[in-house]
Amino acid sequence: MSTAPSDPEGRAGSALRPVPETALCTLYHRAAEARRPDTVLRDPKAVELVDRHDFPFEARFGRVVPALARLQALRTAAFDREVADFLRRDPRGTVVCLGEGLDTQYWRVDNGRARWLGVDLPESVELRERLLPAAPRHRSLAASATDPGWLDEVDPAQRVLITAQGLLMYLPPEEVHALVARCAARLPGATFVFDAVPHWFNRLSQAARLREGGCRAPTMTWTIGSRALLADPRTVPLTARHGWFIRVLALDLPDRRARLVRSLGPLDLRRRPAA
Repeated sequence: MSTAPSDPEGRAGSALRPVPETALCTLYHRAAEARRPDTVLRDPKAVELVDRHDFPFEARFGRVVPALARLQALRTAAFDREVADFLRRDPRGTVVCLGEGLDTQYWRVDNGRARWLGVDLPESVELRERLLPAAPRHRSLAASATDPGWLDEVDPAQRVLITAQGLLMYLPPEEVHALVARCAARLPGATFVFDAVPHWFNRLSQAARLREGGCRAPTMTWTIGSRALLADPRTVPLTARHGWFIRVLALDLPDRRARLVRSLGPLDLRRRPAA
């Protein structure tokens, strides 16, 4: 994969391939939603990051589509709630963020005691370390989420929450299956929180209306709309509810069964953050 360029003006991302580039596009939309007075996601670090760095976001990705920005923020807020709930139960637990990109969840949710491990491709980690400040108890590891090596960096004796936001749908099904099964075997007391999309969403994501300004989503190779996939006996069983735009699911590894955590549907677009 190509490497993001460095220059004295702080621009970044122009040479990134599609999957890491989505980190910049997602950041751009998340910051736009965070600026709204009625935002569903308070994210001052994202706003600061977009304002501080000289990257041509609008020229590269086009004008922000408010509905898309709010949808992305709602998805992020769902993950934030799950991480915050975990840290309330286990204040000194470990949060592993697979495919962390430029997510600023640490600054939104950290409790001052938890350990954080971000796992992402080398070019994405390089971009993150260049654009975001170092954070106490947070470490980034340059590795693929499908590389078993990152599990060696996690203490199985600690309570662990693994998140994969906007990641698994870009992996081949067999790699998703292997990743989930590997986590279940190596971290039997952990919980895995991830989002997944139905197969029709991949077709929609490739449509011109989601490519404005070059903000093109990579092809999604793993979806949960296939009954054959969900019933595959070689994998940890997954369950899903049909008819929603994006699903956020938590996989309880000890039980090897999935529970629906959040469903983001049209009515959710009117939600407001808790006071």
